[in-house]
Amino acid sequence: MNFDLIIFGGGTAGIAAAYISSKYGLKTLLVEKTNVLGGAITQGLVIPSMKVNSEEINTEFFNDLKDFADKYKARHTYLDGNEAWFNPELLKIALDNMLDTVNCSVLFDTQPVKIEYINNNSSFNVKLDHKALSLYIDSNYIVDATGYGKIFQLLDCEFQNDLEKKQTPSLRFIMGNVNLEKFSKWLLQIDKDRNVTTVQSTNNFIHLSTAYTWDKSKNWALTPIFEKAISNKDLTTEDAAYFQVFTVANMKDSVAFNCPRILLDENADTSNPFIYSKALRQGRERIYRIANFCKKYLVGFENSAITHISDQLGERETKRIKGKYTITKDDILSSKKFKNTILACDYPIDIHSNKNKDDKLEHFKRTYHLPLDCLISEKYDNLYGIGKILSADFEAQAALRTQISCFSMGEAAAKDIINKINKQKKR
Repeated sequence: MNFDLIIFGGGTAGIAAAYISSKYGLKTLLVEKTNVLGGAITQGLVIPSMKVNSEEINTEFFNDLKDFADKYKARHTYLDGNEAWFNPELLKIALDNMLDTVNCSVLFDTQPVKIEYINNNSSFNVKLDHKALSLYIDSNYIVDATGYGKIFQLLDCEFQNDLEKKQTPSLRFIMGNVNLEKFSKWLLQIDKDRNVTTVQSTNNFIHLSTAYTWDKSKNWALTPIFEKAISNKDLTTEDAAYFQVFTVANMKDSVAFNCPRILLDENADTSNPFIYSKALRQGRERIYRIANFCKKYLVGFENSAITHISDQLGERETKRIKGKYTITKDDILSSKKFKNTILACDYPIDIHSNKNKDDKLEHFKRTYHLPLDCLISEKYDNLYGIGKILSADFEAQAALRTQISCFSMGEAAAKDIINKINKQKKR
């Protein structure tokens, strides 16, 4: 069986590549190891997507996604103009519908086990496993959107050599049956900082956001509450390392948590299955304590309950590929210009550490750009790596790993492949 393009990984970058390539006529196969599309948004509960200034570069997928999400009431636009406050459950349905409309082939619960590069025609032969069934697929182009460089590993490609640097992962969750009216009124009374706590009421629907971290250099309104809970042994100091909550589109009594932070040893590698599994167990234990803390200490949570726990560990970075160009922190800080720019972004360098005071949120006054060469393998011209595995140093990746940037990476990879195939057809 032959496809113009095979995309591995149906997360934020992969779904964009699959949609755009299919929309413009490529015979596309999307291979997803789980049973649902959306990756970090739907399975990782990473909501909302962070707002960035994209300068409308490779934003066709995102604009279409908003329309499909609205069809299923899976999106909300917040008071700061953020158009990507998604409902993770309804978005699963919207994403299926998106790919159906462009006739993209999708294989769920399927993984690659072997890939062979055929030199005489610069193509790939791929062995896929789905339960007890094996499939063999050929394609001239492959996009690795797995989030951990699975395809690059199978093809013995090189990765960046600074992988001893790590960001601490998280495990997100959602609580339901929250009295948002009580909670929002209480929040606005105790926290006057609108850079931390915001509340919006639209059509009898309350949306809000607030945060707290263990960084004592900042004046968090929730500090006395967390300190009391730690003193009473209702929370550990580590449980309170990072706390951030958001409401969820079309879920009137629910609050999504960007926590707990999973505090592993400094050099712990979550690509090790034993470490990954230990992190999940630690995360679920912390979620239980944080949920009980909310019920006891936060007004409006008295009758709340855990309704969702993320299906996957929130890994901010794993492996980063070695592409034809590696973008660096200096490129970002200097807003370096590139001839083949494929996205624009102004999201800060955002590093989550396992040590107090080692977090970094470095903002910029200017938009920076990413070149296409950061997505193309150094070894193969027809192999792309998109999303958080892009060719970048540690700090640059920490700024470029956001969902909106991943959408643009997927779209850019697809459009570059479309252009290459069209040129070949004209010869």
